[in-house]
Amino acid sequence: MDHSIQFVEATSLKQKPSSEELGFGRFFSDYMFEMDYSAEAGWHDPRIVPYHPLTLEPSSMVFHYGQAIFEGLKAYKTKDGHIQLFRPTKNITRLNKSCERLCIPKVDEELMLKAFKELISIEKDWVPNGDGTSLYLRPFIIATEPYLGVRPAREYKLLIILSPVGAYYGDQLAPVKIYVEEHYVRAVLGGVGHVKTAGNYAASLKAQEDASAKGYAQILWLDAKENKYVEEVGSMNIFFKINGEVVTPQLNGSILDGVTRDSVIDLLKHWNVPVRETRISIKEVFEAHARGELEEVFGSGTAAVISPVGELNWNGDIITVGDQKIGPLSQRLYDAITGIQTGKVADPFDWTLDVTSVKVY
Repeated sequence: MDHSIQFVEATSLKQKPSSEELGFGRFFSDYMFEMDYSAEAGWHDPRIVPYHPLTLEPSSMVFHYGQAIFEGLKAYKTKDGHIQLFRPTKNITRLNKSCERLCIPKVDEELMLKAFKELISIEKDWVPNGDGTSLYLRPFIIATEPYLGVRPAREYKLLIILSPVGAYYGDQLAPVKIYVEEHYVRAVLGGVGHVKTAGNYAASLKAQEDASAKGYAQILWLDAKENKYVEEVGSMNIFFKINGEVVTPQLNGSILDGVTRDSVIDLLKHWNVPVRETRISIKEVFEAHARGELEEVFGSGTAAVISPVGELNWNGDIITVGDQKIGPLSQRLYDAITGIQTGKVADPFDWTLDVTSVKVY
């Protein structure tokens, strides 16, 4: 397809928030990327336009049958003023995996990368430079065909919106409390747990609400079949450091293949830290704690990067981890990943993509 992207200039621009008031996902930049799909024309009319409300038919299929997928990645301002993305091609590849599972037409990966670059180039002043801040990119696709009937839609819209963000959990490295969910399940083998579709998150809200009422920041999901094997946290993959070895649940078709998860595993191997992807039960985790071998627990994800876990509650049995302080390995991983993202440390993996020099329009 034609990779040229149309640009429509805004008549006025927003006032940008300060780094101190950002939070997460509260503010949105002046422009967004938009592209449409029809069965006749395929993906067409890629454009960067002023951020605006969408007008959809009430019969649009996304409202009734849930064809909606998304991704999340970040742009960072480096110490020398450059702007760089972190592993954007991984997110684009995963977006197309979600497309395949949800029967949505795949997108051209070169065009998506170009859209990221050009949108950030236009919105470069929206990339914050405070500690722990970044510009969050949210690409997503929804089914827009006006039709009531259970089948894949024949019309879609792809959008990319931008949001300057701070730390996901406020005090980024303060250990969070996690509630092990035994009643509700997040995903099943053969389902859609391994892709980023909106329904996965809608299904998690009730359990998350219940956990929040008990004072817990997140849910730790167990497998749907035996209700005993650890899968992932609501917004993160999960890691356990047990007797010197780092263990994380293996990808099994119901766990999201996290970009930060993959980065953590690569870093641990690079440092010669033992790491294993395997099936691990919540009972094994609690038994390791009873033996004094559970050294650290931490989550990984685009939003939080590395989030240490200080407490686990499994059916009323509560354990604390690392005196509810961040562990040395969690800190090292956080420093390494954020250091690479912001250009403070060397990138031995070629993970970052400098978009500073992109010239458009």
